[in-house]
Amino acid sequence: MLRTVKPRNARSKRALEAREAKEVEDVRTAIFVKGTHTGEIVNGVMKELMALKRPDTISFSKKNTIHPFEDASSLEFWAGKNDASMFLVGQSTKKRPAGLIIARTFDSRLLDMCELGVDKFVSMAEFKTPKSTPGHKPMMHFASELFDTHPRFVQVKSLLMDLFNGEVIDSICLPGLEHVISVSVGPAPSLQTVNPILGDSQEEDIQNLPKIHIRTYTVKLLPSGTRVPRVELTEMGPFLDLSLRRHQAADPEMWKAAMRRPKLKKQDLEKGLGKKKKNMEVDEMGDLRGRLHIAKQDLNKLQTRKMKGLKSIPVEEDGSSDGGEQEEEPRQKKRKWD
Repeated sequence: MLRTVKPRNARSKRALEAREAKEVEDVRTAIFVKGTHTGEIVNGVMKELMALKRPDTISFSKKNTIHPFEDASSLEFWAGKNDASMFLVGQSTKKRPAGLIIARTFDSRLLDMCELGVDKFVSMAEFKTPKSTPGHKPMMHFASELFDTHPRFVQVKSLLMDLFNGEVIDSICLPGLEHVISVSVGPAPSLQTVNPILGDSQEEDIQNLPKIHIRTYTVKLLPSGTRVPRVELTEMGPFLDLSLRRHQAADPEMWKAAMRRPKLKKQDLEKGLGKKKKNMEVDEMGDLRGRLHIAKQDLNKLQTRKMKGLKSIPVEEDGSSDGGEQEEEPRQKKRKWD
């Protein structure tokens, strides 16, 4: 349990305020921790994932005696001390070889975690192709319906999205999209669809669940003769084949607190970020458009701009107007006196 720190000066107060909850969260910092024994495969996987996550990473060089599923106090202590909310713990044992644990915290408390077994690993060095620039936000592609229906795969998708999701931005240029991370699953028998958040009381046999395949590609934009470029994908690495192992679902009350959204401001509602208003919508370009419904108007009674030339001249009974008999006198030019 961390003690409550009271700021002593303005600088420490600003530092504590930066760690408080925000409407738009900062980039999640991930801590890479090695267990008592990792092995060559786990070390390579953690190194490659750290390269994709940079610069928002913290690496612990020393080995630690840590068992997150038995005691998560160490993760909560590191989360509060380093202002980090994601953990990747690598450990290899005789019972569970080449294991990788992805954990997530909320308010410096453990929220949920999942253990994955590395069945196959292909490093970036084996692909003699260009690599993406560190710090660029990747595109994520999940190619299976299980990532939206099955609770185990829904959890894996949520963890991977939080791990690789970069800074929240309003717009992005096409050259900034340098690489894509594709996540798919292998063939498997029919699986039951249950609640994706709370999970199922009857745990399925892990051996029957399909494996998860992670592939990373670089994006190359080529001219196509139109405004839309032609896109080609080139293998970049790493390539991972993962199998599901142990997991810990989030507590319902903590999950509800983590998913709570703050009240939006008036300007955000006007931009269309809040609840949808009647006859108001935001188009594809992000502009707010409204629709007005008015009654049918009589154009004869429409008030227009008043001009002397548009005034009507009164007509007498004989059909002549007052100004018709009088001829306009020619205007004399004003002389300029020296």
